[in-house]
Amino acid sequence: MSDSTSQVNEATQPTRLLLVDDEPGIRAAVQAYLQDEGFEVTTAVDGEDGWHKAQQMLPDLVISDVMMPRCDGYALLDRLRKDERMGGIPVIFLTAKGMTVDRTQGYQAGVDDYIPKPFDPDELVARVRNVVRRQDRLLAEAARFADADVGQMARQITEIRSLLAQVESSPGKEAISHNFTPREASVLQLVAEGLMNKEIARRLETSIRNVEKYVSRLFAKTGTSSRTELVRYALENHLVT
Repeated sequence: MSDSTSQVNEATQPTRLLLVDDEPGIRAAVQAYLQDEGFEVTTAVDGEDGWHKAQQMLPDLVISDVMMPRCDGYALLDRLRKDERMGGIPVIFLTAKGMTVDRTQGYQAGVDDYIPKPFDPDELVARVRNVVRRQDRLLAEAARFADADVGQMARQITEIRSLLAQVESSPGKEAISHNFTPREASVLQLVAEGLMNKEIARRLETSIRNVEKYVSRLFAKTGTSSRTELVRYALENHLVT
């Protein structure tokens, strides 16, 4: 491992990879290649095992074989994409199939890259690094967008907290019913506490993009158009504690 790689790994947490393959030899070889490059690698023996381990560790990236017993790569990918916490985790397919039609099927299913066996170890590591860098750029852009106007957000939070103090001393009002999902209700409560999207995402273990989606739904369901209006409405109607 190069000196520059060592310096990066000392300064930051290692990227956590989940490697899913039912072939012990391939699993051991790929794990060794990636660990030598500074990645933290957890292995799983098939898609079912990979699904359970993904839920436990929330990996930064998944590398999965396609043809496996119990749960193949496509079924694992489908589960990941449908899961709120893991829908944005990049996935690389590692498979013996190298035909164009198979690669097309993988990309259509939502895979981020596709590496046919046999593979060159240096190419494998380069592709993994490329996908990780791309994901880091997306996350950085999402965070930048979420905090684009920090001054305005700070003013809104101050106003929200003032509203909270006013409601505590005002007479009660009969609560009205809304068809909020449990996650929407959780997001509404955290917005009312003055948390920004990035903080809400961290608290609920989801993505900033998902938080933005829930806030937009709350705007639509309450007829509001800003966080301050939303919190005022929620407080006046006892939708938050």
